[in-house]
Amino acid sequence: MQIRLSNASEKPIYEQITQQIKQAILSGDLKSGDALPSIRSLAKDLKISVMTTKRAYTDLERDGFIETVAGKGSFVAERNQDFLKEELLRQIETHLQHAIQTAKTAGMMKNELLEIVTLLVEEEME
Repeated sequence: MQIRLSNASEKPIYEQITQQIKQAILSGDLKSGDALPSIRSLAKDLKISVMTTKRAYTDLERDGFIETVAGKGSFVAERNQDFLKEELLRQIETHLQHAIQTAKTAGMMKNELLEIVTLLVEEEME
């Protein structure tokens, strides 16, 4: 698992870690039962504070993406398909909200934005 951190990002480091691990799980790169690096190991590899990686793992566990077993480490949690689909839908809504705000800033009309979305959907989903 490769995690890339950006100092230029508006997101705190723990959120960057959380987001990248979630994406790896949702995309299937990490599967149920896969072991994650230890909190200390990940902190050392990324050259960041152990507290930062602990925060990321705590958030991932709270959201049901990972499970921590005392003395054994953290593992990707068993996920059901409905939960995965719901998380992906949430991500789609977030991206669409951002696109709508950008379109408003650009002064686009609703029909212009819908036309772009329709064209993109037709290109990608055929």
